[in-house]
Amino acid sequence: MEYRRLGRTGLRVSTVGLGTMTWGRDTDEVEAKDQLGIFLDAGGTLLDTAATYTEGLAERTIGTLLRDYVNRQDLIIVSKAGVRTWRTGDGPATADASRGTLLDSLDATLETLGTDHLDLWLVQVPDPATPLEETADALRRAVASGRARYVGVSNHPAWASARVASLLAEGPEAPGMAAVEVEHSLLNRGIEREVIPAAEAMGFGVIGYAPLGRGVLSGKYRATIPADSRAASPHLRSYASAYLGSEHRGIVESVATAAAGLDRKPVEVALAWARDAEGIASTIVGARTPAQLQGALSAQDLELPAQIRHALGEVSAPRIGYPERF
Repeated sequence: MEYRRLGRTGLRVSTVGLGTMTWGRDTDEVEAKDQLGIFLDAGGTLLDTAATYTEGLAERTIGTLLRDYVNRQDLIIVSKAGVRTWRTGDGPATADASRGTLLDSLDATLETLGTDHLDLWLVQVPDPATPLEETADALRRAVASGRARYVGVSNHPAWASARVASLLAEGPEAPGMAAVEVEHSLLNRGIEREVIPAAEAMGFGVIGYAPLGRGVLSGKYRATIPADSRAASPHLRSYASAYLGSEHRGIVESVATAAAGLDRKPVEVALAWARDAEGIASTIVGARTPAQLQGALSAQDLELPAQIRHALGEVSAPRIGYPERF
């Protein structure tokens, strides 16, 4: 597997990362261990999680694997904070990027993982109730204390990402912003309008996630919804169904056609396209089973021919309006 620098930092990450959104619930500990083994054998280093994934079970599973199975130094661990889950009552999870909540969450994550630092720590979602200055201060404190080596944001629009980057660049011991993590696939190319240009201008890297279009680009939903798929899962149904509409069908069929022409699988074509998209340092693939992960990582040796990349780019091109088109 290849490695790329994350923005203008010295941090090098594998071009494909391993996501853990299903670990501890749909993916049990044995399957997680098998996935991690497959990933490490393929040369992968970037392991992505979040404090809220499967209500904390994902981080707990990783902590067990770090203790019993894998050397901490073999991984670039990314985790995210800034989503509050209520321990009592029926209130939904809500964004909370306040200084206290972020730093408390970081301490809890480190304890769960059994490590003294994260390689990359991100604010998971925008919090309109907290000033970006306060959020950036929490990120600065995390680096200053050694609890995080690099910091950034996730799911933030370009203006907010650029503002946080500016705040983290101020002062004599400015940590800088390393990365923004955002969804990017042939089914969702919105970040190409402003986030990627902002990252290039400000010097932070871009980590994409859901390169398989939340599983839809695998082609498994072309005829029906399999009973064991994410779209059939009570807690993941809405996650996958966002791309099952007729407006995305042409892209799915184009990927399937390209795969047939190359004698490869649709997941390989989709992952290769996202991995090598301009401005992307790494793309995070999540799999429910070890077999699914193995199938996706088969794309390691696939470099899409220019004409196929161009054709897929045309059929999936994002709409560019005012003022981005200038």
